[in-house]
Amino acid sequence: MKQLSKRMAWPAALVLLLAASVSAQQPAEDKPAETAAQPAGEKPAAQPAAEQPATSPAGKPSATASAPGYELKLRSLEERVNELKEKIFRTKARIMQMQEVVVSGSIGAGSRIVLVHRNEMGGAFKLVSVQYALDSQPIFKKVDVDGDLDGIEQKEIYNANIVPGNHNIAVQMVYQGQGFGFFSYVKGYRFKVKSSYTFTAEEGKITRIDIVGFERGGITTSLEERPAVRYDIKIEKLTPDRARTLQQKTEEAG
Repeated sequence: MKQLSKRMAWPAALVLLLAASVSAQQPAEDKPAETAAQPAGEKPAAQPAAEQPATSPAGKPSATASAPGYELKLRSLEERVNELKEKIFRTKARIMQMQEVVVSGSIGAGSRIVLVHRNEMGGAFKLVSVQYALDSQPIFKKVDVDGDLDGIEQKEIYNANIVPGNHNIAVQMVYQGQGFGFFSYVKGYRFKVKSSYTFTAEEGKITRIDIVGFERGGITTSLEERPAVRYDIKIEKLTPDRARTLQQKTEEAG
């Protein structure tokens, strides 16, 4: 009887050993997840989702998320533009006041500038357009129509009070070749001449500057190099009466 019990115990022990070995080799993911015990009748507490930026269906940030920042930048830009406009308006107002004071003679004669366009170009060139600017501000522009520009020998293009100090004139003239004889090859060609000049407006003085388009060089100078610009300057004393007279002429000329 004892021998029979021993024989039956060995198979049982072998089965238990095999079962323990199989249990140890099972993957960790096969084990059921451990959960915290919940009171009876209550649902498990929902875990808060990780916060993510709002995205559109295409995965891009939503327009509504960036709209407030864009509107803030736009308002800031508009405020800056308005401030600049106000500064420009105040500057113009100060300039007008200075002009009125100079004309009235309450702070002396001030300073005045007179600019005159002159055309001394020879018959080989026709002036087809001209542009003038004073301190980067356009003051005169004209295109030739049936010779109404090229036919002008002299024309006053600017006459006004000016703040004493340094100023700059910028000029652009365009000529069309009217070649003849040996230079007939330039007929129809256009030549652009650009020039600038810096001058000083003196207190109590009238500065007259004649801007002259002329043909430089001589017979040996090629036709392409002949169009040029020069500046003839004349300065005279400015009195309050003289300033008032010049201002009246300017207003009458429109």
